[in-house]
Amino acid sequence: DKTVSLRKDLSEMHEWITQAEEEYLERDFEYKTPDELQRAVEELKRAKEEAMQKEVKVKLITDSVNNFIAKAPPAAHEALKKELDDLTTSYQRLCSRLNGKCKTLEEVWACWRELLSYLDAENKWLNEIELKLKATENIQGGAEEISESLDSLERLMRHPEDNRNQIRELAQTLTDGGILDELINEKLEKFNTRWEELQQEAVRRQKSLEQSIQSAQETDKTLRLIQESLAVIDKQLTAYISDRVDAAQVPQEAQ
Repeated sequence: DKTVSLRKDLSEMHEWITQAEEEYLERDFEYKTPDELQRAVEELKRAKEEAMQKEVKVKLITDSVNNFIAKAPPAAHEALKKELDDLTTSYQRLCSRLNGKCKTLEEVWACWRELLSYLDAENKWLNEIELKLKATENIQGGAEEISESLDSLERLMRHPEDNRNQIRELAQTLTDGGILDELINEKLEKFNTRWEELQQEAVRRQKSLEQSIQSAQETDKTLRLIQESLAVIDKQLTAYISDRVDAAQVPQEAQ
C-alpha cells in the first residue's frame, strides 16, 4: 500500500512537470504585439513561482521515499529509487529552463522598452527641428539677425549619433529573434523617413539662410555706400549754402 501511495505521488508530480514543459517550454511562441510579449513575461513569472512552490512537495516525496527505502528490502525499492531520481532530475531541469526563459523574456521586454525610449527622445529632437524650420521659413531682418537664426539651426543639427545607433542595435536584436518584427520595422521606417526628410530640409534651409545673409550683407553695404555718399553731398551743400553760392555754381551731382 505504501509503495502504491508513493508511486501515485511520483506519477502526479511527473505529470505536472510534463504539463508545465508543454505549456511554457515546448510550444513555439510568436510575439507580434507588445501585449503578447508582456503577457508571456507575466505567464513565465507565474510559472516560475509555481515551480518554486512545488519544491516543498518534491522534498516531501523525496523524504517519504527515502524513509521507505531505509526500512524496505532492496528488491522492493530499486525501481522506486530510480523513479525518485528521474523526478528530481526532471524537476531541477524544469526549474532551470523556466528561470532561463523567464530571464530571457524579461530582457527582451526591457530591450523593447529601451527602444521605445530612444525613439521617443529622437522624435522629440525631430519635433524641435520641425519647429526651427518653420520659424526660419520666411525670416526677415538684417544679416546679423539671419546669422543668429542660422547659428541656432546649426547648433540644433549638431546632434550626436548615439541614440540612432542604439535604435538600430536594439531593433536588430529584437527582429533577429522574430520578436515584434513587423511593428518594429514599421516604426523604424516611419522614423527613418521623417529623419531623412528633415535632414534634407535642414540642409536646404541652411543654404538658403547663407544666401540670405550674403544678400543682406550686400544690401547693407550698398546702403552704407549710399549713406556715405549722401553725407558727403550734404556736407558740400551745407558748405555752399554757408558761402551763399549761387545754385548755378553748385556741381551737377549736388543739384
